Amino acid sequence: MTEIDIDTLRQSAAEACGLLKVLANPDRLLLLCQLAQGEYCVSDLANATGITQPTLSQQLTVLRHAGLVATRREGKQVYYSIVSEQAMEVMQVLYRLYCQQEPDVKAVPATEATDL
Repeated sequence: MTEIDIDTLRQSAAEACGLLKVLANPDRLLLLCQLAQGEYCVSDLANATGITQPTLSQQLTVLRHAGLVATRREGKQVYYSIVSEQAMEVMQVLYRLYCQQEPDVKAVPATEATDL
């Protein structure tokens, strides 16, 4: 078994915490879930998610400043896409755990799962 470099581990843990802090918001998760499907302009994101314009702009700014998404301007339209490979991988795991449900499989609510 190889020994773990604690300084490297500490730095990686700090980076992971930063990503998780940005993801710890329902609106940002919803936006990233939508953006995981491809590039979207702001108006399409608003229509797809139901997030109001002020909140949408605020959350997209947070995602952009965190380096998770990038913008591309085409005329008057601003398009957003995910550029963080780590964020994309986390979104894929979250999608698999929370959004995909196989037919005939009933998910156990979290309150019931603790009683198992």
